[in-house]
Amino acid sequence: MHFGLVMFPTDYAIAPDALARVAEERGFESLFFPEHTHIPASRESPWPSGDELPREYWHTIDPFVAVTAAAAATERLRVGTGVCLVVERDPITTAKSVASVDHVSGGRFLFGVGAGWNLEEMANHGTDPSRRFGLMRERVEAMKAIWTEDEPSYHGEHVSFDRIWSWPKPVQRPHPPVLVGGTGAKVLDRVLAYGDEWFPNRQDDLAGRIAELQRRAREAGREQIGVTLFGAEPEREAVERYAAAGVTRCLFRLPSEAADEVTQRVDRLAPLVTAAGN
Repeated sequence: MHFGLVMFPTDYAIAPDALARVAEERGFESLFFPEHTHIPASRESPWPSGDELPREYWHTIDPFVAVTAAAAATERLRVGTGVCLVVERDPITTAKSVASVDHVSGGRFLFGVGAGWNLEEMANHGTDPSRRFGLMRERVEAMKAIWTEDEPSYHGEHVSFDRIWSWPKPVQRPHPPVLVGGTGAKVLDRVLAYGDEWFPNRQDDLAGRIAELQRRAREAGREQIGVTLFGAEPEREAVERYAAAGVTRCLFRLPSEAADEVTQRVDRLAPLVTAAGN
């Protein structure tokens, strides 16, 4: 199993490059950064947990800036988006960002994607929330074409362009892994349709859903699909349960706080990596 960290990179927290160095020094495999372009001031969409929305949601640094800083400060650490809200981004420019980060990092990028939950936020980008999952699929498919073809084109209901030239191509072949986020009833369909891994939060019957995913993957002639768990419980017994359930990467959440506090949190998490023999 791999172990990683995830934190909202903000204008008041430890810098992404500093956090990346701490993570690599403590033996973590990866570091992920979430995304919100903004939060509508009305905030009519409730936070999924029902709690008050924390301020890091509207103080977040652009994730591609954060992963670039993290990659530049390290040599082995994998960097990723957790998740990139592709329904709020142009697919041609996002494909360029992904390929560029993968290029400058030497092939260390992990592309976590999601449709998001904040309906007002996506509406401000011109996205119809009721059609976001179809839009996400087409944008990911279009980006895959850009990464893998010399003269890609794509024609769908939501995304359409004729032949284009776009370099660099990603270092990873055929492209960086696409980790599809979500826990809804149809998320496994999306993982199997255009994902390389599943990127769930903690949930009831995680083991059962992973077993279903792997069964369906086998039936489709695919190899075992990786599962990156967002917000894993930082306890050895929990990690053992995740491993038995088929989780392949645990991500532990960090608070968006100053360097000293975050570093202390990472130090407390590091023995889990050591105990697993990573």
